[in-house]
Amino acid sequence: MSQVTANLMLVKQRLELAALAAKRDPEDIQLLAVSKTFPSIAVEEAMHAGQTAFGENYVQEGVEKIQQLTKLRPWLEWHFIGPMQSNKTRDVAEHFDWVHSIDRLKIAERLSSQRGEFSDLSPLQVCIQVNVSEEGSKSGLPLEEVESLCDAIAKLPNLILRGLMAIPAPSNDISQQRRAFAAVRECFTGIKVKHSNDLGYDFFDTLSMGMSDDMEAAIVEGSTMVRIGSAIFGKRDRNKV
Repeated sequence: MSQVTANLMLVKQRLELAALAAKRDPEDIQLLAVSKTFPSIAVEEAMHAGQTAFGENYVQEGVEKIQQLTKLRPWLEWHFIGPMQSNKTRDVAEHFDWVHSIDRLKIAERLSSQRGEFSDLSPLQVCIQVNVSEEGSKSGLPLEEVESLCDAIAKLPNLILRGLMAIPAPSNDISQQRRAFAAVRECFTGIKVKHSNDLGYDFFDTLSMGMSDDMEAAIVEGSTMVRIGSAIFGKRDRNKV
């Protein structure tokens, strides 16, 4: 058994235990394996252990990995989870299935237009990134601006608005972790209830929250997708991050 396979089993056990402790069904929480800086062989190892959804932070690296694994494309789901520049949207629109990190309308409009150029591709699944801790070094919108961007994206063709993504400020205090995730959940729930009958919100069902160090707190607060990297693939070479 490879180390990636062993790590993946442990992460799945963590996820299941956290879900059960929160009185939730583990099947309602998707595991996204964040493979940034790791080679395509590591993705293959994880896939053979049953993992199908993978997250990438850097456009060029992600596209290269997707192309290297073309033969496995029917079985893999690729998520772009990093910050995005306007000149990179075409590559994302062409190669990825999901984008978690939209924080301005210009990016969404470009993705919508460019996704439409590929008639063989289904609509791009997208989340809006929330800067819940209001850190100047991070991308994302403050909570009070999220709904207006949701409304604009819900009207765009070739995109399906799926929900919200957040990366709170790091903390070892689980109560602080939970407060941040709860704020995002409350924003998500408020928008979902308000727009429950609006066509553009038919698939608004995703809270992309929680990483290796705060997965349990995110699950308690309603995460439907956790993004786990180092706990699966090991420590990253900081020179590549």
